[in-house]
Amino acid sequence: MEKKTANVKALLPIFVFLALYIGAGVYFEYISPIDGKMGFYVVSTVVAFMAALAVALVQNRKLSFDDKIRVCAKGIGDENITIMLLIFLLAGAFGGIAKEAGGAASTANLMLSIIPDEFAVPGLFLVACIISMAMGTSVGTITVLVPIATGVSESGNYPLALCVATVVGGSMFGDNLSFVSDTTIAATKTQGIQMRDKFLANIKIALPAAVITLILLIIMSLGGKNASVGEYEYNILRAIPYFVVIVLALLGMNVLVVLGIGIGLFALSGAITGSLTIESMFSSMSTGTSGMFETMIVTILVSSIGALVRENGGFEAILNGIRRHLKGRRGGMAGIGLLTAFLDIATANNTVAIVMAAPIAKELSEEYEIEPRKTASLLDTCSCIMQGVIPYGAQLLIAASLGGLSSMQIIPLLFYPYILAVFVVLSIIFDKKDKTNDKRRNKS
Repeated sequence: MEKKTANVKALLPIFVFLALYIGAGVYFEYISPIDGKMGFYVVSTVVAFMAALAVALVQNRKLSFDDKIRVCAKGIGDENITIMLLIFLLAGAFGGIAKEAGGAASTANLMLSIIPDEFAVPGLFLVACIISMAMGTSVGTITVLVPIATGVSESGNYPLALCVATVVGGSMFGDNLSFVSDTTIAATKTQGIQMRDKFLANIKIALPAAVITLILLIIMSLGGKNASVGEYEYNILRAIPYFVVIVLALLGMNVLVVLGIGIGLFALSGAITGSLTIESMFSSMSTGTSGMFETMIVTILVSSIGALVRENGGFEAILNGIRRHLKGRRGGMAGIGLLTAFLDIATANNTVAIVMAAPIAKELSEEYEIEPRKTASLLDTCSCIMQGVIPYGAQLLIAASLGGLSSMQIIPLLFYPYILAVFVVLSIIFDKKDKTNDKRRNKS
């Protein structure tokens, strides 16, 4: 790839997006709130990115408008972007039919039914981890479990903020590791790797953090009284497809095939248990894919903007800044993590942050010889950490609304994201180059 001359002015489209999106978010969230709407979601990211793209298209007079469109088309036509868009569609259909078939509710109720009363709070964390990993959505998990968390708080005399924060933390664990999460899809496909490879790199960081969080919650639970999580009905046939999808993905099967099998299994289980009709099956898949449209459009817009910013020397300017302040392989890894975290703070959307950071992360990965699976892990993990703790993110806003709290009451008790951040730092400090990866490269 031809090396471009660094040009800070080429970053103007990114600053336009941040100014418009953050400015509108702050205004509608804190200055002039709108009833029933989250301030940072009044102005769509699609609209903000359209404005940024317009700015990118008027820059660089050395290129004609037609040439700029060709640059955008080349960015959108990247193999990994195309695959990612297809996976988004299938993931949407999978999520839609799984919800309609009762898979999410049955899986949650199955897990809740086996939790001992004396471990209700750590049990909530464990259930949130598993449910979000199966569903691939932290917001969906929070919506399902926070009402249950409020009941645990009341019956066990535990602080409500602790119970809600426990659910949020567990939901971010699963969202980070799930094979059907849009963050995982974005992180792996932009780096050109298999989901299984990213999972194996990710689990080394996320699992110890989750275990420590679970132990901490168990210790805290010892001082409270037994809290019943209630009686919940479930159907094992409706829960099985989730676990089959996880196993197949871990075995390394192509994610498009895995999602196709998952959709088929939910259609079958829904037909057997009577939770689905032909009409509801197709309408739920349609609803699920429609829910992915904004994410897909954002991916297309960001790919276009990214291609123009790279062409105009913007990426080289960012890379130069990272090179000046962060040296060596560990510095490159830190740069990827910090860039992703900053973009998540700015956009309040972990998928958007990954898609924006991914092209620069890929160049850093190649320059500093960082394994793509580690790069993908950093992208996904750092975005999920920030998304789980920013008070204006969808996760905390929805959790606070359902729990009758403010986001600021929940933040101090978000143990898992903070512990995960510590493990990310440790993984960078004690990083060792994968010699197996070098041997494979030399053989090829």
